[in-house]
Amino acid sequence: MTVAGLQGCHNATMSDIQNAVDRLESQLPLNRRQRDLPSSIADVHRAILRSFAAVGRPPGNDLIERIAGMDAATVIGRLAADDLTVVADGRIVGAYPFSLSPTEHLLSIRELRIHAMCALDAVAVAPLFGLDVVTNSRCVVTGAPIRIHQVADTVEASEPEGLRVGVRWQQPDGDAAHSMCREMVFLRDEAIAEDWRGPQPDAAGIFDLSQAIEFGLRFFAPLLETERTEGRGISPWIESAGCGGR
Repeated sequence: MTVAGLQGCHNATMSDIQNAVDRLESQLPLNRRQRDLPSSIADVHRAILRSFAAVGRPPGNDLIERIAGMDAATVIGRLAADDLTVVADGRIVGAYPFSLSPTEHLLSIRELRIHAMCALDAVAVAPLFGLDVVTNSRCVVTGAPIRIHQVADTVEASEPEGLRVGVRWQQPDGDAAHSMCREMVFLRDEAIAEDWRGPQPDAAGIFDLSQAIEFGLRFFAPLLETERTEGRGISPWIESAGCGGR
């Protein structure tokens, strides 16, 4: 199954998916926050995302300082204050869609093992970075195992058939990783998903796998626009790390 579009997808149209992207951005405005950063710090954020995809960890402080031209602690503090990264003890431990802290969503990328912040994040990684990714997770209601194999824009296999991704619309309470991300979940099938959503349809969105992939890709892709600062060693470092980014 390729994910070039949503023709034939259950219920949602392309317009519905864009509306969902806009709604999530209004609650978790990662793209606006990145655009509002100084150019050099925005470039660090992109390098962090590509580093997670390439080697499963953020870049070291020396590279952060080389890219930003300023003290790493200042850069890390700004990114954390804007909830573009998650920081513990002064160390970057996550950047949407990736988490070094364990979650329910384990990604296998080549020999790397890293977690995704939420179900929506998990299915966005393969098309976002052009990678071969296996996601292992579970249905939040039944505990049934979820397994999805993606190669870039193609879903090679998914179990169970008919799985759904649920997104409960809400404002973050503190950082999103420890609040709203916990309500972006895998669900075994449509019936379970509707039970999970409850009696108010507008309280949560339910997406089939193709829709969720398109949703996640549209939400995250603007974060990886071409680096705006030249001559700071970002692109050569990405290439040497072996990350096949967009």
